[in-house]
Amino acid sequence: MTRERLNRMTPYMFFGPAAVIMVIALLYPLGYMVYGSFRDWDPSQNISETEFVGLKNYITLFFDPAFRESLSVTLIFAGSVVVVEMVVGVGLALLLDRDIKGMSVLRTLFILPMMIAPVVVGLMWRFMYHPTVGTFNRTLDWLGLEKVDWLGQHALLSVIIADVWQWTPFIFILALAALQSLPRSALEAARIDGATAWQQIVHIKLPLMMPVLIVTALLRLIDAFKVLEVILVMTEGGPGLSTEIVALRISRTATEFRELGVAAAMSNYLLILLLFLTLGMFAFTRWQEARADRIAAAAAKAPEV
Repeated sequence: MTRERLNRMTPYMFFGPAAVIMVIALLYPLGYMVYGSFRDWDPSQNISETEFVGLKNYITLFFDPAFRESLSVTLIFAGSVVVVEMVVGVGLALLLDRDIKGMSVLRTLFILPMMIAPVVVGLMWRFMYHPTVGTFNRTLDWLGLEKVDWLGQHALLSVIIADVWQWTPFIFILALAALQSLPRSALEAARIDGATAWQQIVHIKLPLMMPVLIVTALLRLIDAFKVLEVILVMTEGGPGLSTEIVALRISRTATEFRELGVAAAMSNYLLILLLFLTLGMFAFTRWQEARADRIAAAAAKAPEV
């Protein structure tokens, strides 16, 4: 083999093992799930022994009020936590983007909630929400206020609060990193032109940060659709279906109801939804990147005027 040909083959030699792992670990299970979604399949059967039912599982789910309720809960939960976490996380990053003594210690404290296992987070918040001995109701009682049924009437709100507490630091850390990587020339040009701090945030910092913020929001949105352990420990999807997101319903359909074909179809519905959201956010990201490039180019020319 000649050196020139070896040089051409080298990238493929490095890429080959990764491609094989990708096929085995991702594409094969995905294809298996899609195939199983067209079968009447339960755990006692080998998939080759199951009956082909076509789109029956998908049609059943489409008209299933319980599935539609779980999907609605998922959209409300995911949308709420992502919006709140983005607002609070980016706001904290803008507030703390300055030289402050002990900032490294502060950052460490901020990321501690992310390091706690989801099961532990669920148990911790479940105890704090306890109707009689929980921290919140004891505080309300001490203040002379009426106790709240956190995991009953306000179960979904309680789960949202727990998720916001755990994952807002993720937004904060990435937003702060994006802030500190902004071109200083753009900010200096804005100051020279007399822009206020608020105008710098709205017209310079946020537009330039937007590509990073969109990817960050996308990562949190995908993760929010897959939350399972925290909700399972805190409420087990109840009361009723008030906190049963799609991921929890998929788990129950496969393990409790023993309907693997229906669970596979449910997973594909969730996958399609996430795929559309991802493609939409990537398209928006490209538009924002083009806008950020125009802002940076204009700012770079400003001192020369």
